[in-house]
Amino acid sequence: MNLSDSQYYLNRELSLLAFNWRVLQQALDPSIPLLERIRFIFICSSNLDEFFEVRVAGLRHDLARGDTKPSLNGASTEEVLREITERAHKLVDEQYRIFNQELLPKLAEESIQFLPSNEWNDEQYKWLKKYFKHQVMPVISPISLDLAHPFPRLVNKSLHFLLHLHGNDAFGRDLEYAVLHMPRSLPRIVELPEKVGGTKEHNFVYLSSIISEFAEDLFPGMDIHGCYQFRLTRDSDLLLEENTIEDLASALKRELQSRNFGAAVRLEVSESCPNKITNFLLQKCNLTSDELYRVNGPVNLNRLMSLPELVDRPDLKFVGFTPKVPSDIARRGVYEIMAERDILLHHPYQSFQPVIDLVRQAASDPAVLAIKQTLYRTGSQSAIVEALIDASHAGKEVTAVVELRARFDEADNIELAQKLQEAGVLVVYGVVGYKTHAKMSLVVRREGKSKKLTRYVHLGTGNYHAGNARLYTDYSLLTSDPQICEDVHKVFQQLTGMGKVYELNQLWHAPFTLHKNLLAAVDRETQHALAGKKGRMIIKLNSLTDQSLIEALYRASIAGVDIDLIVRGVCCLSPGIKGVSENIRVRSIIGRFLEHSRVYYFYNNGEENLYAASADWMERNLYHRVETCFPILQADLKQRMMDELNLMLADKRQSWMLQTGGDYRLFDSNCSAETKVQQVLLEKLAH
Repeated sequence: MNLSDSQYYLNRELSLLAFNWRVLQQALDPSIPLLERIRFIFICSSNLDEFFEVRVAGLRHDLARGDTKPSLNGASTEEVLREITERAHKLVDEQYRIFNQELLPKLAEESIQFLPSNEWNDEQYKWLKKYFKHQVMPVISPISLDLAHPFPRLVNKSLHFLLHLHGNDAFGRDLEYAVLHMPRSLPRIVELPEKVGGTKEHNFVYLSSIISEFAEDLFPGMDIHGCYQFRLTRDSDLLLEENTIEDLASALKRELQSRNFGAAVRLEVSESCPNKITNFLLQKCNLTSDELYRVNGPVNLNRLMSLPELVDRPDLKFVGFTPKVPSDIARRGVYEIMAERDILLHHPYQSFQPVIDLVRQAASDPAVLAIKQTLYRTGSQSAIVEALIDASHAGKEVTAVVELRARFDEADNIELAQKLQEAGVLVVYGVVGYKTHAKMSLVVRREGKSKKLTRYVHLGTGNYHAGNARLYTDYSLLTSDPQICEDVHKVFQQLTGMGKVYELNQLWHAPFTLHKNLLAAVDRETQHALAGKKGRMIIKLNSLTDQSLIEALYRASIAGVDIDLIVRGVCCLSPGIKGVSENIRVRSIIGRFLEHSRVYYFYNNGEENLYAASADWMERNLYHRVETCFPILQADLKQRMMDELNLMLADKRQSWMLQTGGDYRLFDSNCSAETKVQQVLLEKLAH
């Protein structure tokens, strides 16, 4: 049996589209509060933007280069792009159907409505015309299209309007078209004040409706035959030949300037846009009709993400919660506890504050000599970064490994690196060709009468971003275990210095030992099963695409190993194939929080090895990134994490089960809300 045969694999891009379909289905779940359901519409829209910017753009690059290598499932690049076109159009159509037919009527029932221009009364019309004159007109610049004004370079994902005109302007020009670009500073939805609002408590108007109604004020004396919103999505991946770059930060700055103007990959237009206009836009953007998406509503749905924040209706939102700081940490402090035992935190149910305190307290502690920190995504206002700056000002030796190439955070990270450097922090950009994706903090402290140097470490599955720690599920391990601390020290030495590969005690790390150790762990379960012993694995990931590991899982399944995979997003493994993957079940948990933690469990003949990691089982994580995988050694913490994994496997309300052909089915849509694993953990771990 050839386990590398394409018939045993699913396509990566189509699997990612299937994930976005599952996200969209949350908008139909009546157990989710209404304003949260509409938020899933916007999340789906944002995810689709990135899908086109990166994945579709990458396939188009492959096609242009003549790269004919088939995907894992054997499909050619052309076939994959054709399938994407068909499925993406269906997904977008369903997105707007749910938005218009399911959610907007329910919002209206809750006294929240969007008013089309044909329903404005005189008072509303006057107020909106005044709004247009004083808030919109001063910040937009209409661009007429003629020989002196060729079709402009349009900014990626921005709202634009194409106006079809007739008549001579002040200079005697007979113009036919003009383009309006909407700056991102303008809100995409405008709430009418209470005095002119209307029958509902909250009355909103789309910016696109305002522009369409009053665009003639921008072209006095001209006849406007039509005003049509449209939006371009462009290739946004940065292509850097890192080996030829002397200054990565400067090169990234130059490249970022062109990101908004990459090759177009998608054109969205309003449903009413005439063929003559769409053909004109397609021709100007060098796109085909397959890349045209007609939508029944605003072309930039994800820019409506502000709606839930504009409506003060707690009854239509998730019940608020406060991430809990474990009582012993709150009482005694993070360092005192770490000196005695490990700490395991499960975010967002448990607070990220102890992780921040690890660095913040080190900044002011006279016994602390050095702090080392990796930074991948931190956010613009980061307590961790401020603590590092304070530590540097206090005379500590502070080293920050800043990953400049974190996609879509490059500009923020360049600014972050400069801020740290100005404070005296030693900033390192990692290793050329390998993104530093590991999440590590290391504090070196001089303690006791003997002045012994003691290390304290944080290792995580998520980023040092306090905002994401409220939205993503991730694990944090805080430990002073000598072997783990020694390993983290060696990984930092590798990142900032030069030398051969270090041999580590407890950590598995990419790109050196993680992949081979994972293969060995899977193969060990296979050998146990072949010997008539129990074989068992639970693997929780964001994505599974690496062929060698999928083959290893197939071999394990054939041998009789019982395997549960919890894969939130992309999965190229096909479960349930007779004689190949009958012993593998794959579920995707979609809920209030983004499932982001990576956890690997191997029964290992009763020894039960449990790891958490920063890495997914993808080629980029295993071969082209610096990643860490760390063991959970303390018995009570291991048991707790196992209990939480088993809770996920028992969930029948948020679990989507992957079928052999690549479809997903909700496990049991009739189960009660109490079976939602995220809700159970909220009630168990948070306030």
